[in-house]
Amino acid sequence: MLNRISDEVRPSRWRLAAALLLAALFSLAFAQPAQRPHVAEFSIEGPIGPATTDYLVRAMEEAQGDGAELFLIRMDTPGGLDAATRDIIKHILASDIPVTTYVNPAGARAASAGTYILYASQIAAMTPSTTLGAATPVQMGGVPGQQPPGEQPQQGGGESEEKPAEGKEKESGEEKDDASKPGTAMERKVTNDAVAFIRGLANRHGRNADWAEKAVREAATLTAGEALEQNVIDIVADNREDLLEQVAGREVVLDTGEATVDERIAELPVQTYEPDWRNEILALITNPQIAYILLLIGIYGLIFEGYNPGAMVPGIVGVICLLLAFYALQVLPINYAGLALIIVGALLIVAELFMPSFGALGIGGVIALVIGSVMLIDTDVPGMQVSRGLIGAIAGVSGLAVLGILLAVGKSVRQPRIPADQALVGRSATVSEIQGDVVLVHVGGEIWRATCDVSVAPGDRVTVTEQHGLRLKVEPSSDSG
Repeated sequence: MLNRISDEVRPSRWRLAAALLLAALFSLAFAQPAQRPHVAEFSIEGPIGPATTDYLVRAMEEAQGDGAELFLIRMDTPGGLDAATRDIIKHILASDIPVTTYVNPAGARAASAGTYILYASQIAAMTPSTTLGAATPVQMGGVPGQQPPGEQPQQGGGESEEKPAEGKEKESGEEKDDASKPGTAMERKVTNDAVAFIRGLANRHGRNADWAEKAVREAATLTAGEALEQNVIDIVADNREDLLEQVAGREVVLDTGEATVDERIAELPVQTYEPDWRNEILALITNPQIAYILLLIGIYGLIFEGYNPGAMVPGIVGVICLLLAFYALQVLPINYAGLALIIVGALLIVAELFMPSFGALGIGGVIALVIGSVMLIDTDVPGMQVSRGLIGAIAGVSGLAVLGILLAVGKSVRQPRIPADQALVGRSATVSEIQGDVVLVHVGGEIWRATCDVSVAPGDRVTVTEQHGLRLKVEPSSDSG
């Protein structure tokens, strides 16, 4: 009896031990790492796009969970997309941790979108020999009539609008002057919206709002020393260590109210948050050059799958590339007329192959493809356009394909026309089998029934002399011996 009871209890003990071990493994798997105070460092290099926003937002959230006391953004950018820039600024303004944007290294710049981010940061810093400014919003697609930066006609009878003597006149007639400015109403709306936006950022952190407006309206720029003198930035630092020492103890304005940076911030370790694999893939896909190539591969893949049902490979590759291209294009500023022209151009080029028009379809397709490619990315932001060299290469390849089609069509037209029921006459064949009076010959990859007035043996070379429906008449070739 005791043995039976012990045998029943032993399995329950094993189950309990297994459950405890499983619970311990789950607790280790989901345990949060211990928070460690540190300075979280990020980097913005090159044009600002959707991948930049994704990287900063997710990296800042991760750093905050790890116990970051200060966010440090190293920046060197020529500008970027408006939507991506505003998303970054919203995240900076809503941050519970002070954000320091540092234009670094020497020779770097915070142009256009970078100026807005610098103004939005709780602490703005620059390295000597760096610049900021040129924040004039770039019109999508290059609106006609847009004045070059810094060349706007002056207001008030040809005198500068910055003269103190004209301050009251300008203020009283602001609405009238605004309506008389050059350019379209849309240009004025975009510029005024950008001015209001950057002035709001400047007033939030007590910086020079007048120069911020000048950077938008006149594309003004400043060096690091000039920006510090004019209260555009807070700090000029030679390196990161110098920057952290100057940041320590500063009062900043956060979304939750005023705060003070820890006096010991310079003593904390600096942890760099690099883009992960997900962000690298996003940056690759949203590159306008890659998105453009994926779009063309996807279109041609689906077209060739439609002309050759069951080929599978063109269709699978085409669908995957097209989905990736559409994902990239929905986060990029695109012109849908350009997209439609690219699709029509590709269809016309392929149609030339199956419906020869002696160049009308093919040439029209190449023209539509080139025009659509130029129009596709609807912005003049540096680094966010399809390369003219890539467009030229695609146009050259498409032109060569059309030329090849035309040569093939011309060659087929020059060939003599032969009736379909006499197509095999004169062709050489090989005797494969003898079945009484019937000779089976192999010609053109097929086995045909034939008759021959003389005896032949398997393997002999013969020539087709007559064709009657599905029956041939052959005779030994002169070189059969």
